[in-house]
Amino acid sequence: MKVAEHFYSSLSRFGLEGASLVLFPLPLLLFDRAEMIGGNWRFYLALLASCSSLICAFSLHRRPLLGKFFGLICSAAILALIFFHVLADPFVALPAAIIYIGIVFFLLDFRGDGGVNLYPEAFVRYTQRAWWASFVVMFLVLLDLLMPASVGGPYLYIVLFSFAMAQLLLFLAALSKRSTSYLCFTLFTGLSVALSACFFGMGNIATLILFLNILTLVVLPRGNFLGGRRELWWEVLFDHPARILLVSFLSLSVFGTFLLSFPFATEAGGVGLLDAAFTSVSAVCVTGLTVLDTATDFSLWGQIAILLLIQFGGLGIMSITAVALHAMGRRLSLKQERILTSIADSGSQGLLESLSTILKFTFVVEGVGASLLALVFYCTGDTPLLAIWRGIFTAISAFCNAGFALQSDSLVSYQTNPFVLHLVAILIILGGLAPATSLIIPSWLRGKAISIPARIALITSLALLFTGTFFILAFEWNGALAGLSIFDKINNAWFQSASLRTAGFNSIEFAHLCSSSFLVMLFLMFIGGSPGSTAGGVKTVSIGILAITFWRNITNRHHVIFQGRVISPSTIFRAITVIISGMIVWFFLVLMLTTTQQIFARDIVFEVTSALSTVGLTLGATPLLDGMGKVIVMLAMFIGRIGPTTIFMLLSSDEERSSQRRPEVKISLT
Repeated sequence: MKVAEHFYSSLSRFGLEGASLVLFPLPLLLFDRAEMIGGNWRFYLALLASCSSLICAFSLHRRPLLGKFFGLICSAAILALIFFHVLADPFVALPAAIIYIGIVFFLLDFRGDGGVNLYPEAFVRYTQRAWWASFVVMFLVLLDLLMPASVGGPYLYIVLFSFAMAQLLLFLAALSKRSTSYLCFTLFTGLSVALSACFFGMGNIATLILFLNILTLVVLPRGNFLGGRRELWWEVLFDHPARILLVSFLSLSVFGTFLLSFPFATEAGGVGLLDAAFTSVSAVCVTGLTVLDTATDFSLWGQIAILLLIQFGGLGIMSITAVALHAMGRRLSLKQERILTSIADSGSQGLLESLSTILKFTFVVEGVGASLLALVFYCTGDTPLLAIWRGIFTAISAFCNAGFALQSDSLVSYQTNPFVLHLVAILIILGGLAPATSLIIPSWLRGKAISIPARIALITSLALLFTGTFFILAFEWNGALAGLSIFDKINNAWFQSASLRTAGFNSIEFAHLCSSSFLVMLFLMFIGGSPGSTAGGVKTVSIGILAITFWRNITNRHHVIFQGRVISPSTIFRAITVIISGMIVWFFLVLMLTTTQQIFARDIVFEVTSALSTVGLTLGATPLLDGMGKVIVMLAMFIGRIGPTTIFMLLSSDEERSSQRRPEVKISLT
């Protein structure tokens, strides 16, 4: 296995080198030749970036420190070249920031192969370089076809150079094997491009290069160089829990976008693609922020589509698929079970049975909640069919903590109806606790022993519920709760305390909240729900573990003990990682919105916290967002659903790094 791993590492090295050979001239596009009249510093920066990227690619595996050094130089040079353009164009800023952070993270986290000299034969090396070079050139050509005329001219010459480099690599491979067929093929591609340029000009040269590139990819051999099985691209994507989580939610969001963009989904007969995407992401990520009124702008079919997206997004595609396969009598492979266990963060023993129990609990609770809510809505004046539909929609939306409602004012019109408030609150709490935790509440109330994580989740959730209720009552007694009876004030304070951390329904107006309530709401939203639930946030268990650690530390205890059990340092480190990653992502999202939107900073902070924690409450900033603002909020909702930590895990591998025991050092913190 070690031999195979080093061999495939070598293949990936040659693929990187081949791709870099065709990519390194790209930074030269980042300077304007007209600017060289006043100074050529941009040209030298672009040249530095190009040369550094090439050196980085050829030294990253052989000498990782040297490769990282030149990679960081290339990144810094490119950042300097595009800095002012990024500031002037927010639509470029977001993808540029994501790509830049990803590249820097990759460089800092990269490990070389230790100078292993187990390389394949020359023909294999050259064909690997040629294959990846041709693969990259194909995308460069596709970009050229989308380029405006002002950029497309210089860019086309870079595409031609890249194509020539890819064919040169194939030519060297043919020479190393003395293959007449490959030599004839390279001559054919070269002559085709040359004759086309001479007789037909440069107008359609990009299309010809695209065709020849696809032909090259088909002709070149691709795998089984060692007699073993080559890992396919979709296996790399779907064998990593964090990546499969991202892909599943992204796929569902894209599907929902096209579904909601059809004319039959809206009352107006159509909606913009960006608004459809915003609604789809909000539903899949069970957030509840909307740029369109769910009750009036969407037709019945559109509302059904939103409800299905909420249900699938809330329960998780993987869980539903696994149980469906089990019901059909099909077994999961060991690899599939391992991935699903990692996503569900549970043990592998009885995994499918546990998931099946969770789904049954979910549908039973949603069914009972829908029936009771339909009865209440009917008693308040709705027609039977409308009451049933509102009951089903509200119950599923509440249990999945989505916050979508079929009333334009959410539940403000029911602020004096304790039945609606408490029924929805119960559904929100059960969904925010996670079905697995909710199922053991009766045992906990009877004083029976339950698992430590469930106990921490229940105690923390209760503490936050009552604390939130108290502060909302105290700060909004004569504010947002003014005009209500004492009984209604307590009901609404309790309801908002339950909804703030997870769901996003509101029964009071948020337009004139006092600053104290604003801070309390930010705190509750940032914490969110419990692990395994549909809620976002940094999770109650993380906060509970840090609270226990804090108490043990200030009482001078050396071990973190809860209920007679020692909480391992790795668990504490993970809780800290979850919270810090959430804070980092929150900070950059707030920074991006304050830079691009003409909205009060207070409203932006609330909006980002609500989106990242998948709560769905707003102070009125959502309708004011422009296109860039909607994209940023969509990104916040998506990151909040899969978890900020997952974003940093995407570039990691499942392989654990061995740690040697090192001498301890004491560092003063005060």
